[in-house]
This record gives sequence, structure tokens and C-alpha cells, in this order.
Amino acid sequence: MTRDKQLLNVALDQVVEKRRLDQALNTKEFAVLTGVSYSTARAWFRQPGFPSFSGVVFWQDFVQWRNAKTGLKATIDTPSPKPETERPIPTKTGVRFTGRLAQILAEAG
Repeated sequence: MTRDKQLLNVALDQVVEKRRLDQALNTKEFAVLTGVSYSTARAWFRQPGFPSFSGVVFWQDFVQWRNAKTGLKATIDTPSPKPETERPIPTKTGVRFTGRLAQILAEAG
């Protein structure tokens, strides 16, 4: 099995624990968790509308984005969003965030 050279030092068990704790994942951790190459993960992070912020993404935000892109409804993989996270949060730059990131930004005031 060929391993991506960029991902050799990223431990799957640690990344799974970060996902369980609902912590943000960087590009390399995200690539390991989704099972894609580092270059593919970087391409996703650069896509317009991808729910990354400052080089990190929350797993539940990614699941919501993926479901919206594929036309799927909420699945067992993601908890139903809280009412305050359903509304997009606008920023000074005009970017609108939803999901876990929106909740964190709203709490930060």
C-alpha cells in the first residue's frame, strides 16, 4: 500500500479522537480521516464554499457541506444542528459560515 509522503506522521487514532471531541482538523488530519491524498484535501480546502477557516475544518461542517453537494439529507454521521447554527453568520468580508464554526464565532461575539 502506497502512503502519501505528506501524511506519514499523522496518526489515525489521534485524528479520530479529535473528530470525536469535535475539534478542528487541519488539512493533513482531514486527509487521513477522509482517506484522500494530501493534494486532494488541499484542493477541497480551496473550493469556494468549503467550510474551512484559517486552514482548519470541523468534521460536522464538512459532513453538512458534503451532504449539500450530493443532495443528501442529514445522516446518522452528523447530529442535527442546533437552531442557532442553522442561520448563516455573516462576516466583515461577506463570507457566511454555518455549523460548528458559526456557533464558535457567535459565542465569541
